[in-house]
Amino acid sequence: MILHCNYEELRALRSGGRSLLEGGAEEFSYVLAPPEDRSRVEALLPRLDGDVSVTTLAELRGVTLAVHAILEFLRAEMDVAVIATHAADELAVAAYFDFAHVLTVLHRLHELASEMEALIEVVTGAPVDAEAALTFRFPD
Repeated sequence: MILHCNYEELRALRSGGRSLLEGGAEEFSYVLAPPEDRSRVEALLPRLDGDVSVTTLAELRGVTLAVHAILEFLRAEMDVAVIATHAADELAVAAYFDFAHVLTVLHRLHELASEMEALIEVVTGAPVDAEAALTFRFPD
């Protein structure tokens, strides 16, 4: 399965992911990602050079958790930017757009996960379990 992302979405994901990992905005942010989220984001960043291909539901779930961590980091950064400046300030507006682009990607990931779960259930005739999420493969 392929997660299609446009240029702005990829830029927001890369930028937010790097900021989360570098802790460059820690002095302004109240969100610190747990180690497992950080490792998921580290694994995701090299894949953000175009559309993201996933072959299992478990892999998609890992990507979703990484994107969710980036989204929460960007949400905190947006909050700080609005409060520290003004809602219409250039920094606040830029923070909003980064947040909104990542939110859009997260929404598509949830839709893709629902489709993958439905396909697994149709093909196997059983609800999705951890083993099916790991072993059922989806071609591109």
